[in-house]
Amino acid sequence: MRLVIGLVVTGVALVVAGWRLSWLARRVLAGGPPVERWGAGRVAAIKGFHGIAAEVFGQRRLVQWRWPGIAHAATFWGFVVLTLTIAETYGDLVDPRFGIGHWAGLGFIEDVFAVAVLAALGIFTAIRYRQTPRRLGRWSRFHRSHTGMAWAILGMIFAVIATLLVYRGAQINTGHFPYRPYQWSFASWLVAQALPAGAVNQGIETFFVLAQLVVILGFLILITYSKHLHIVTAPLNVFFARRPDGLGPLMPVVSADHIVDFENPRDDDVIGWGHIADVSRKARLDLLSCTECGRCQSQCPAWNTGKPLNPKLIITDLRDYLLTGGSDGTRPLVGPSGGGVIDPEALWACTNCGACVHECPVDIEHLDHISQLRRHQVLMESAFPAEAAGLLRNLEQRGNPWGMPDSARLQWADDLGVEVAVADPSRPLPGDVDYLWWVGCAGAFDERARRATRALAQLLTAAGVRFAVLGPAEACTGDPARRIGNEFLYQMLARQNIEVLTQLQPPAILTGCPHCFNTLGREYPQLGGTFPVIHHSQLLEQLVTSGRLRLDRDLHARVTYHDPCFLGRHNGMYDAPRRIVAGIPGVDIQEMPRCRDRSFCCGAGGARMWMEERIGKRINHERIDEALAADPDVIATACPYCRVMLGDAVNDRRPNGPRPAVRDVGELLLDALAAPIDDGPGR
Repeated sequence: MRLVIGLVVTGVALVVAGWRLSWLARRVLAGGPPVERWGAGRVAAIKGFHGIAAEVFGQRRLVQWRWPGIAHAATFWGFVVLTLTIAETYGDLVDPRFGIGHWAGLGFIEDVFAVAVLAALGIFTAIRYRQTPRRLGRWSRFHRSHTGMAWAILGMIFAVIATLLVYRGAQINTGHFPYRPYQWSFASWLVAQALPAGAVNQGIETFFVLAQLVVILGFLILITYSKHLHIVTAPLNVFFARRPDGLGPLMPVVSADHIVDFENPRDDDVIGWGHIADVSRKARLDLLSCTECGRCQSQCPAWNTGKPLNPKLIITDLRDYLLTGGSDGTRPLVGPSGGGVIDPEALWACTNCGACVHECPVDIEHLDHISQLRRHQVLMESAFPAEAAGLLRNLEQRGNPWGMPDSARLQWADDLGVEVAVADPSRPLPGDVDYLWWVGCAGAFDERARRATRALAQLLTAAGVRFAVLGPAEACTGDPARRIGNEFLYQMLARQNIEVLTQLQPPAILTGCPHCFNTLGREYPQLGGTFPVIHHSQLLEQLVTSGRLRLDRDLHARVTYHDPCFLGRHNGMYDAPRRIVAGIPGVDIQEMPRCRDRSFCCGAGGARMWMEERIGKRINHERIDEALAADPDVIATACPYCRVMLGDAVNDRRPNGPRPAVRDVGELLLDALAAPIDDGPGR
């Protein structure tokens, strides 16, 4: 009888869960094919399997948060091991003495993991109680998460373990338990001692064997209707994710089944995502993989300074619309409250810092989604913040965000006292040039960033490095245009630069700006421009290590270093700038609490440097408050954008009192090499 009941229940559950999974699969496959990922072949497969090994089985990012990570790892591995007990349960329907062999050690291992899952449930319960939105409001990691379903899931997991241990305890009392001596299966044995003796155990065993199946199969159905669908979708999402971490370059613009060619666009091209039908298959898989853990939210600089952007809610709102209201596809994805799925204020608050992508344990690529939404708004709807119009106009007409004439690109070298060779863009570089130095717009035009540019020129000259600059022939790499969503303007600038660089054939490109470094080295290859690119902190470290730059002046300074997002999280470079600073005599480095891959953004990325912050606390103020708490003499960084934003914040926070200098690592090196340069008032 219990065999019949078990098979009937299993059949019903598989039909219900199978129908739901097939419906979900149709929702995913209704999206456009991920053509931007084609052509990677075996390399992509190897990276995919490596990702599954690290993120799914290794729980790499999950365990970076100690107690939640330990609890999740225990639950994951508990269920991996306890799949053996599911096989035993089905075997028990036929033969009450069924076991996978009769090795007592297996019973011990199963009980260890059953207890580990129960302990993990205790940790999860404590975390959810402490982080409940009712207590913490928007500061809860679970703000607007589906907390009711989360509690139901915890209850179901407990029921799985409880029914397992009770029926195993009853088996011990009936003599049906296959693993002897019984005491090795310590948890089941302890339950057996608590059960009444006698024939009643036969009924307890039968009831709880069936209860175990009902709970497991009910859990299977519940998974397909809840955020725990990630058990199914996350491994697939990790496999197809960009490695490493989906950071660095943005994905190309895709319309239907092709990458958009902005030089020869089609009449029916749709740029970015305006409606749910535009969302690609991989992106839909992202939406269904969200665990609602709130890790992305907890690290987002916009959300943590009172902005409406919450990367978790970007994903969950799109997912909920896809699953509940997206069948007709008429509602725009971006629009004012109630009109669109995503609030425009949230969309434009993103700094592209990458903290959300870096934190996500299931490899959701939030930045790609935000960029697709921005692209549609800018290029299809002409809807973007008013102050961004000046940025785009300057880029289009002048080739730089500041709107300065090309003739001003070499003014930073006036009265410098070192020779600055200017390359002829119509012919290859001379053979004696080591680097083509891409000065960048900030390094050429912003007064404070110019000081870092001048310092680098002096350092390169002192080390005997032969370099040339493009001067008036240099144009913006297009990073601000691409990050705000104007892919057309980005490609116009990029193709122009690629043509010049291809003609020059530089042995390597040196840049002091992480945004230029990322765009030249990791985004230009999408347009056929592949060039070796090095950041100035990498080169300066090499020059110091090799002895070509000798540091003989003691600075007697307390320094804290700020990690630029596009150098750190986007490109994994944390150590070179720190080694430069640490090698300067008399420098005492004090790390901020949020540093390296957990660094807090300065607020300039994602073209935010040219947009006003009208909501909440300014991001650069939040960061500078943390820096000032370290009581530094110098706040060092390796990005001109960060230098400007942090310098402004220092002046805002300490307009009259003594304030630390905000300086590039190259400026500190020059101070240690010779007499310090004048950084001017309000530095």
